Amino acid sequence: MDTILRNACVDDRPNAPLVDIGIEQGCIAAIEPDLAADAETIDVGGRLVSPGFVETHIHLDKSCILDRVNPQGGLDAAIGEVARLKGEFTAEDVYQRARRTLEKCVLNGTTHMRTHLEVDPVIGLRSLDGIIPLVDEFKWAIDIEICIFPQEGLLNNPGTDELMVEALRRGGTVVGAAPYTDSDPHGQIDRVFEIARQFHIDVDMHLDFGADTTSLDLDYVCDLTDRHDYGGRVAIGHVTKLSALTPDQLRKKGRRLADAGVAVTVLPATDLFLMGRDQDHSPMRGVAPAHRLLHQGVNCSLATNNVLNPFTPFGDCSMVRMANLYANICHVEEAGDTAECFEMITNRPARLMRAPQYGIRVGQPADLVVVDAPGRAAAVAEVAPSIMGFKAGRRTFTRQPAQLHPPQEVA
Repeated sequence: MDTILRNACVDDRPNAPLVDIGIEQGCIAAIEPDLAADAETIDVGGRLVSPGFVETHIHLDKSCILDRVNPQGGLDAAIGEVARLKGEFTAEDVYQRARRTLEKCVLNGTTHMRTHLEVDPVIGLRSLDGIIPLVDEFKWAIDIEICIFPQEGLLNNPGTDELMVEALRRGGTVVGAAPYTDSDPHGQIDRVFEIARQFHIDVDMHLDFGADTTSLDLDYVCDLTDRHDYGGRVAIGHVTKLSALTPDQLRKKGRRLADAGVAVTVLPATDLFLMGRDQDHSPMRGVAPAHRLLHQGVNCSLATNNVLNPFTPFGDCSMVRMANLYANICHVEEAGDTAECFEMITNRPARLMRAPQYGIRVGQPADLVVVDAPGRAAAVAEVAPSIMGFKAGRRTFTRQPAQLHPPQEVA
Protein backbone atom coordinates (compact mmCIF):
# COMPACT_ATOMS: atom_id res chain seq x y z
CA MET A 1 0.00 0.00 0.00
CA ASP A 2 1.01 3.61 -0.52
CA THR A 3 -0.74 5.39 2.37
CA ILE A 4 -2.74 4.45 5.46
CA LEU A 5 -5.00 6.90 7.28
CA ARG A 6 -5.22 5.50 10.79
CA ASN A 7 -7.94 6.00 13.40
CA ALA A 8 -10.42 7.52 10.99
CA CYS A 9 -14.09 8.12 11.70
CA VAL A 10 -16.04 7.07 8.61
CA ASP A 11 -19.17 5.94 10.47
CA ASP A 12 -20.32 8.41 13.12
CA ARG A 13 -23.13 6.29 14.53
CA PRO A 14 -22.86 5.60 18.27
CA ASN A 15 -20.24 2.96 19.18
CA ALA A 16 -19.04 2.58 15.57
CA PRO A 17 -15.32 1.76 15.65
CA LEU A 18 -12.57 3.86 14.18
CA VAL A 19 -10.93 2.32 11.13
CA ASP A 20 -7.81 2.53 9.01
CA ILE A 21 -8.12 3.45 5.34
CA GLY A 22 -5.55 1.89 3.05
CA ILE A 23 -4.79 3.64 -0.23
CA GLU A 24 -3.04 1.98 -3.14
CA GLN A 25 -2.51 3.28 -6.68
CA GLY A 26 -4.95 6.12 -6.12
CA CYS A 27 -7.84 3.99 -4.86
CA ILE A 28 -9.17 2.83 -1.51
CA ALA A 29 -7.77 -0.67 -1.03
CA ALA A 30 -8.97 -1.48 2.50
CA ILE A 31 -11.18 -0.10 5.27
CA GLU A 32 -10.68 -1.98 8.52
CA PRO A 33 -9.34 -1.59 12.07
CA ASP A 34 -5.63 -2.14 12.73
CA LEU A 35 -4.67 -2.47 9.08
CA ALA A 36 -1.28 -4.17 8.76
CA ALA A 37 0.76 -3.06 5.76
CA ASP A 38 3.94 -1.23 4.86
CA ALA A 39 2.99 2.31 3.84
CA GLU A 40 3.23 5.95 4.79
CA THR A 41 1.06 6.24 7.89
CA ILE A 42 -0.98 9.30 8.87
CA ASP A 43 -2.82 9.19 12.19
CA VAL A 44 -5.93 11.39 11.92
CA GLY A 45 -6.74 10.95 15.60
CA GLY A 46 -10.40 9.98 15.41
CA ARG A 47 -11.33 12.81 13.07
CA LEU A 48 -14.00 12.53 10.42
CA VAL A 49 -12.75 11.31 7.05
CA SER A 50 -15.29 12.10 4.36
CA PRO A 51 -15.48 11.87 0.61
CA GLY A 52 -14.35 15.19 -0.82
CA PHE A 53 -16.91 17.99 -0.89
CA VAL A 54 -19.03 18.45 -4.00
CA GLU A 55 -19.82 21.96 -5.25
CA THR A 56 -22.79 21.71 -7.62
CA HIS A 57 -23.39 25.40 -8.30
CA ILE A 58 -20.68 28.06 -8.47
CA HIS A 59 -19.89 30.82 -10.95
CA LEU A 60 -16.12 30.85 -11.45
CA ASP A 61 -16.36 33.19 -14.43
CA LYS A 62 -17.71 36.14 -12.43
CA SER A 63 -16.05 35.54 -9.07
CA CYS A 64 -13.73 38.09 -7.45
CA ILE A 65 -15.01 41.23 -9.19
CA LEU A 66 -16.18 43.03 -6.07
CA ASP A 67 -13.56 45.76 -6.48
CA ARG A 68 -15.09 46.69 -9.86
CA VAL A 69 -18.76 47.06 -8.96
CA ASN A 70 -21.03 49.73 -7.55
CA PRO A 71 -22.91 48.02 -4.68
CA GLN A 72 -26.66 48.49 -5.05
CA GLY A 73 -28.28 45.28 -3.84
CA GLY A 74 -30.97 43.11 -5.36
CA LEU A 75 -31.04 40.59 -8.19
CA ASP A 76 -31.72 43.02 -11.04
CA ALA A 77 -28.96 45.35 -9.87
CA ALA A 78 -26.48 42.47 -9.60
CA ILE A 79 -27.32 41.23 -13.10
CA GLY A 80 -27.00 44.78 -14.38
CA GLU A 81 -23.59 45.29 -12.78
CA VAL A 82 -22.18 42.09 -14.27
CA ALA A 83 -23.73 42.95 -17.65
CA ARG A 84 -21.95 46.31 -17.47
CA LEU A 85 -18.60 44.72 -16.66
CA LYS A 86 -18.47 41.51 -18.65
CA GLY A 87 -17.96 43.21 -22.00
CA GLU A 88 -14.50 44.05 -20.64
CA PHE A 89 -13.72 40.52 -19.45
CA THR A 90 -10.86 38.79 -21.23
CA ALA A 91 -10.04 35.09 -21.17
CA GLU A 92 -6.94 35.85 -19.11
CA ASP A 93 -8.92 37.93 -16.63
CA VAL A 94 -11.47 35.14 -16.16
CA TYR A 95 -8.67 32.59 -15.87
CA GLN A 96 -6.86 34.48 -13.10
CA ARG A 97 -9.98 35.17 -11.03
CA ALA A 98 -11.28 31.63 -11.42
CA ARG A 99 -7.89 30.23 -10.49
CA ARG A 100 -7.91 32.23 -7.26
CA THR A 101 -11.35 30.87 -6.43
CA LEU A 102 -10.42 27.29 -7.30
CA GLU A 103 -7.43 27.41 -4.99
CA LYS A 104 -9.74 28.36 -2.12
CA CYS A 105 -12.11 25.53 -3.02
CA VAL A 106 -9.29 22.98 -2.99
CA LEU A 107 -7.94 24.29 0.32
CA ASN A 108 -11.41 23.77 1.83
CA GLY A 109 -11.70 20.16 0.68
CA THR A 110 -13.75 20.35 -2.53
CA THR A 111 -12.89 17.58 -5.00
CA HIS A 112 -15.82 17.79 -7.46
CA MET A 113 -17.42 20.88 -8.99
CA ARG A 114 -20.04 22.03 -11.48
CA THR A 115 -19.38 25.62 -12.48
CA HIS A 116 -22.12 27.56 -14.25
CA LEU A 117 -20.86 29.75 -17.09
CA GLU A 118 -22.87 32.35 -18.98
CA VAL A 119 -22.61 33.02 -22.70
CA ASP A 120 -24.29 35.72 -24.79
CA PRO A 121 -23.31 38.15 -27.57
CA VAL A 122 -21.66 40.51 -25.05
CA ILE A 123 -19.24 38.07 -23.41
CA GLY A 124 -19.13 35.62 -26.31
CA LEU A 125 -17.03 32.58 -25.42
CA ARG A 126 -14.24 34.47 -23.64
CA SER A 127 -15.22 33.15 -20.20
CA LEU A 128 -15.23 29.61 -21.58
CA ASP A 129 -11.75 30.22 -23.01
CA GLY A 130 -10.64 31.28 -19.54
CA ILE A 131 -12.17 28.33 -17.70
CA ILE A 132 -11.34 25.45 -20.06
CA PRO A 133 -7.58 25.44 -19.31
CA LEU A 134 -8.28 25.23 -15.60
CA VAL A 135 -10.19 21.96 -15.99
CA ASP A 136 -6.95 20.26 -16.99
CA GLU A 137 -4.63 22.31 -14.79
CA PHE A 138 -6.57 21.50 -11.62
CA LYS A 139 -7.40 17.84 -12.31
CA TRP A 140 -4.72 16.93 -9.73
CA ALA A 141 -7.12 18.24 -7.08
CA ILE A 142 -10.65 18.64 -8.43
CA ASP A 143 -12.95 17.37 -11.19
CA ILE A 144 -14.68 20.27 -12.93
CA GLU A 145 -17.66 20.18 -15.25
CA ILE A 146 -19.09 23.24 -17.00
CA CYS A 147 -22.79 24.10 -17.23
CA ILE A 148 -23.52 26.54 -20.07
CA PHE A 149 -26.47 28.88 -19.51
CA PRO A 150 -27.98 32.24 -20.63
CA GLN A 151 -28.00 34.68 -17.71
CA GLU A 152 -29.81 37.51 -19.51
CA GLY A 153 -32.29 35.54 -21.58
CA LEU A 154 -32.24 33.19 -24.54
CA LEU A 155 -35.22 33.72 -26.82
CA ASN A 156 -35.11 37.48 -26.26
CA ASN A 157 -31.34 37.67 -26.83
CA PRO A 158 -30.49 36.89 -30.48
CA GLY A 159 -27.23 35.04 -30.97
CA THR A 160 -27.23 33.44 -27.52
CA ASP A 161 -28.63 30.10 -28.70
CA GLU A 162 -25.85 29.64 -31.25
CA LEU A 163 -23.20 30.55 -28.66
CA MET A 164 -24.60 28.04 -26.17
CA VAL A 165 -24.46 25.27 -28.76
CA GLU A 166 -20.90 26.22 -29.70
CA ALA A 167 -19.85 26.32 -26.04
CA LEU A 168 -21.23 22.82 -25.52
CA ARG A 169 -19.29 21.61 -28.52
CA ARG A 170 -16.12 23.16 -27.13
CA GLY A 171 -16.18 21.76 -23.60
CA GLY A 172 -19.47 22.42 -21.83
CA THR A 173 -20.94 19.25 -20.37
CA VAL A 174 -24.27 20.41 -18.86
CA VAL A 175 -26.90 22.88 -20.12
CA GLY A 176 -28.58 25.42 -17.88
CA ALA A 177 -31.24 28.10 -17.90
CA ALA A 178 -32.45 31.26 -16.20
CA PRO A 179 -36.02 31.51 -17.49
CA TYR A 180 -37.01 34.35 -15.15
CA THR A 181 -34.89 36.72 -17.27
CA ASP A 182 -36.48 35.63 -20.57
CA SER A 183 -39.43 37.14 -22.43
CA ASP A 184 -40.79 33.58 -22.76
CA PRO A 185 -39.76 31.55 -19.69
CA HIS A 186 -41.41 28.30 -20.77
CA GLY A 187 -40.03 28.74 -24.28
CA GLN A 188 -36.52 28.93 -22.81
CA ILE A 189 -37.14 25.80 -20.76
CA ASP A 190 -38.39 23.97 -23.87
CA ARG A 191 -35.28 24.95 -25.81
CA VAL A 192 -32.92 23.93 -23.01
CA PHE A 193 -34.48 20.47 -22.82
CA GLU A 194 -34.16 20.24 -26.60
CA ILE A 195 -30.46 21.07 -26.39
CA ALA A 196 -29.97 18.58 -23.55
CA ARG A 197 -31.49 15.79 -25.60
CA GLN A 198 -29.48 16.79 -28.67
CA PHE A 199 -26.20 16.53 -26.74
CA HIS A 200 -27.32 13.73 -24.37
CA ILE A 201 -26.39 15.85 -21.34
CA ASP A 202 -27.96 16.82 -18.02
CA VAL A 203 -29.95 19.96 -17.20
CA ASP A 204 -29.25 22.36 -14.32
CA MET A 205 -31.46 25.48 -14.17
CA HIS A 206 -31.66 28.67 -12.16
CA LEU A 207 -35.36 28.64 -11.33
CA ASP A 208 -38.17 30.33 -9.42
CA PHE A 209 -36.10 33.11 -7.91
CA GLY A 210 -38.43 35.49 -6.12
CA ALA A 211 -41.21 35.55 -3.55
CA ASP A 212 -44.41 35.41 -5.61
CA THR A 213 -45.78 31.88 -5.31
CA THR A 214 -48.80 32.33 -7.61
CA SER A 215 -46.92 30.32 -10.24
CA LEU A 216 -43.81 28.18 -10.15
CA ASP A 217 -41.86 27.13 -13.22
CA LEU A 218 -40.77 23.99 -11.40
CA ASP A 219 -44.15 22.46 -12.25
CA TYR A 220 -43.41 22.87 -15.96
CA VAL A 221 -39.88 21.51 -15.48
CA CYS A 222 -41.27 18.43 -13.73
CA ASP A 223 -43.75 17.90 -16.58
CA LEU A 224 -40.97 18.05 -19.18
CA THR A 225 -38.75 15.79 -17.08
CA ASP A 226 -41.52 13.18 -17.07
CA ARG A 227 -42.26 13.66 -20.78
CA HIS A 228 -38.66 13.18 -21.84
CA ASP A 229 -37.84 10.47 -19.27
CA TYR A 230 -35.15 12.69 -17.77
CA GLY A 231 -35.64 11.80 -14.10
CA GLY A 232 -32.37 11.93 -12.17
CA ARG A 233 -30.82 14.20 -14.82
CA VAL A 234 -32.43 17.54 -13.93
CA ALA A 235 -31.52 19.96 -11.14
CA ILE A 236 -32.98 23.33 -10.25
CA GLY A 237 -31.14 25.96 -8.21
CA HIS A 238 -32.26 28.81 -5.95
CA VAL A 239 -36.03 28.05 -5.97
CA THR A 240 -36.50 30.75 -3.34
CA LYS A 241 -40.26 30.72 -3.89
CA LEU A 242 -40.36 27.43 -1.98
CA SER A 243 -39.44 29.35 1.16
CA ALA A 244 -42.74 31.27 0.95
CA LEU A 245 -45.04 28.21 0.70
CA THR A 246 -47.20 26.90 3.49
CA PRO A 247 -46.13 23.55 4.98
CA ASP A 248 -48.87 21.74 3.06
CA GLN A 249 -47.94 23.44 -0.21
CA LEU A 250 -44.28 22.59 0.35
CA ARG A 251 -45.10 18.92 0.93
CA LYS A 252 -47.05 18.78 -2.33
CA LYS A 253 -44.27 20.43 -4.31
CA GLY A 254 -41.73 18.15 -2.65
CA ARG A 255 -43.65 15.06 -3.67
CA ARG A 256 -43.93 16.36 -7.23
CA LEU A 257 -40.18 16.99 -7.43
CA ALA A 258 -39.41 13.58 -5.93
CA ASP A 259 -41.79 11.77 -8.29
CA ALA A 260 -40.25 13.49 -11.31
CA GLY A 261 -36.66 12.92 -10.15
CA VAL A 262 -35.80 16.63 -10.14
CA ALA A 263 -33.08 17.62 -7.65
CA VAL A 264 -32.91 20.95 -5.82
CA THR A 265 -29.80 23.01 -5.07
CA VAL A 266 -30.13 25.65 -2.36
CA LEU A 267 -27.69 28.57 -2.38
CA PRO A 268 -27.89 29.99 1.15
CA ALA A 269 -25.45 32.90 0.92
CA THR A 270 -26.75 34.39 -2.33
CA ASP A 271 -30.43 33.76 -1.60
CA LEU A 272 -30.15 35.30 1.87
CA PHE A 273 -28.25 38.32 0.51
CA LEU A 274 -30.56 39.06 -2.43
CA MET A 275 -34.02 38.23 -1.12
CA GLY A 276 -36.24 40.63 0.80
CA ARG A 277 -34.63 43.76 -0.64
CA ASP A 278 -38.02 45.39 -1.17
CA GLN A 279 -38.97 45.02 2.50
CA ASP A 280 -37.90 47.83 4.84
CA HIS A 281 -38.39 45.68 7.95
CA SER A 282 -38.56 41.98 8.82
CA PRO A 283 -37.20 40.95 5.39
CA MET A 284 -37.83 37.38 4.31
CA ARG A 285 -34.90 35.01 4.39
CA GLY A 286 -35.78 33.44 1.06
CA VAL A 287 -33.84 30.20 1.52
CA ALA A 288 -35.67 27.08 0.38
CA PRO A 289 -35.99 24.53 3.23
CA ALA A 290 -33.97 21.73 1.69
CA HIS A 291 -34.00 19.48 4.78
CA ARG A 292 -37.80 19.42 4.66
CA LEU A 293 -37.70 18.52 0.97
CA LEU A 294 -35.43 15.60 1.86
CA HIS A 295 -38.24 14.23 4.00
CA GLN A 296 -40.39 14.14 0.85
CA GLY A 297 -37.76 12.17 -1.05
CA VAL A 298 -36.19 15.05 -3.00
CA ASN A 299 -32.45 14.89 -3.57
CA CYS A 300 -30.95 18.22 -2.46
CA SER A 301 -27.56 19.90 -2.35
CA LEU A 302 -26.18 23.05 -0.77
CA ALA A 303 -23.79 25.17 -2.83
CA THR A 304 -21.84 28.42 -2.89
CA ASN A 305 -23.11 30.10 -6.08
CA ASN A 306 -21.20 33.40 -6.06
CA VAL A 307 -18.01 34.59 -4.38
CA LEU A 308 -16.97 38.22 -3.99
CA ASN A 309 -19.27 39.75 -6.58
CA PRO A 310 -22.51 41.80 -6.53
CA PHE A 311 -24.65 38.68 -6.16
CA THR A 312 -22.73 37.68 -3.02
CA PRO A 313 -19.99 40.02 -1.77
CA PHE A 314 -18.68 37.43 0.70
CA GLY A 315 -17.31 33.90 0.69
CA ASP A 316 -14.28 31.74 1.40
CA CYS A 317 -15.39 28.67 -0.61
CA SER A 318 -15.91 26.56 2.52
CA MET A 319 -18.71 24.07 1.93
CA VAL A 320 -18.90 23.32 5.67
CA ARG A 321 -19.46 27.01 6.35
CA MET A 322 -22.26 26.99 3.76
CA ALA A 323 -23.88 24.00 5.47
CA ASN A 324 -23.68 25.79 8.82
CA LEU A 325 -25.15 28.97 7.34
CA TYR A 326 -28.05 26.98 5.92
CA ALA A 327 -28.64 25.22 9.24
CA ASN A 328 -28.85 28.57 11.04
CA ILE A 329 -31.15 30.21 8.50
CA CYS A 330 -33.57 27.28 8.28
CA HIS A 331 -33.71 26.50 12.01
CA VAL A 332 -32.21 23.03 11.69
CA GLU A 333 -32.07 21.55 15.17
CA GLU A 334 -32.50 17.77 14.96
CA ALA A 335 -29.15 15.95 14.95
CA GLY A 336 -30.26 13.84 12.01
CA ASP A 337 -31.11 16.91 9.96
CA THR A 338 -27.81 18.53 10.90
CA ALA A 339 -25.97 15.44 9.66
CA GLU A 340 -28.03 15.67 6.48
CA CYS A 341 -26.65 19.17 5.96
CA PHE A 342 -23.26 17.48 5.68
CA GLU A 343 -24.73 14.91 3.30
CA MET A 344 -25.95 17.83 1.14
CA ILE A 345 -22.32 18.86 0.51
CA THR A 346 -21.04 15.31 -0.07
CA ASN A 347 -23.03 12.26 -1.08
CA ARG A 348 -26.23 13.97 -2.22
CA PRO A 349 -24.59 16.41 -4.65
CA ALA A 350 -22.44 13.55 -5.94
CA ARG A 351 -25.68 11.76 -6.79
CA LEU A 352 -27.02 14.96 -8.39
CA MET A 353 -23.93 15.09 -10.63
CA ARG A 354 -24.21 11.36 -11.29
CA ALA A 355 -20.66 10.74 -10.11
CA PRO A 356 -20.44 6.94 -9.79
CA GLN A 357 -16.81 6.87 -8.61
CA TYR A 358 -17.47 8.65 -5.35
CA GLY A 359 -17.59 7.62 -1.73
CA ILE A 360 -15.58 5.80 0.91
CA ARG A 361 -15.73 2.26 -0.38
CA VAL A 362 -13.09 -0.24 -1.39
CA GLY A 363 -12.26 0.22 -5.05
CA GLN A 364 -13.32 3.85 -5.27
CA PRO A 365 -10.83 6.65 -5.99
CA ALA A 366 -9.31 8.00 -2.78
CA ASP A 367 -10.85 11.48 -3.06
CA LEU A 368 -10.96 12.29 0.63
CA VAL A 369 -11.02 15.16 3.11
CA VAL A 370 -10.07 15.01 6.79
CA VAL A 371 -12.33 17.27 8.85
CA ASP A 372 -11.38 18.44 12.34
CA ALA A 373 -14.53 17.02 13.94
CA PRO A 374 -15.68 13.67 15.35
CA GLY A 375 -18.69 13.37 13.01
CA ARG A 376 -20.93 14.99 10.41
CA ALA A 377 -23.30 16.87 12.71
CA ALA A 378 -20.39 18.21 14.76
CA ALA A 379 -18.61 19.34 11.60
CA VAL A 380 -21.64 21.41 10.56
CA ALA A 381 -22.40 22.73 14.04
CA GLU A 382 -18.83 23.86 14.71
CA VAL A 383 -17.87 24.96 11.16
CA ALA A 384 -15.00 22.51 11.48
CA PRO A 385 -12.02 23.19 9.21
CA SER A 386 -10.71 20.74 6.65
CA ILE A 387 -7.14 19.90 7.63
CA MET A 388 -6.09 17.54 4.86
CA GLY A 389 -7.26 16.50 1.42
CA PHE A 390 -6.51 13.78 -1.10
CA LYS A 391 -7.28 13.37 -4.80
CA ALA A 392 -6.73 9.89 -6.22
CA GLY A 393 -4.68 9.13 -3.12
CA ARG A 394 -2.29 12.05 -3.51
CA ARG A 395 -2.31 14.66 -0.77
CA THR A 396 -3.52 18.00 -2.19
CA PHE A 397 -3.38 20.28 0.87
CA THR A 398 -2.57 20.34 4.57
CA ARG A 399 -3.80 22.78 7.20
CA GLN A 400 -2.37 22.52 10.68
CA PRO A 401 -5.01 22.27 13.43
CA ALA A 402 -5.17 25.31 15.72
CA GLN A 403 -3.01 24.94 18.80
CA LEU A 404 -3.26 26.61 22.21
CA HIS A 405 -0.12 27.94 23.90
CA PRO A 406 -0.96 28.28 27.64
CA PRO A 407 1.64 29.78 29.97
CA GLN A 408 4.14 27.38 31.43
CA GLU A 409 3.42 26.35 35.00
CA VAL A 410 5.83 27.84 37.55
CA ALA A 411 7.68 25.12 39.44
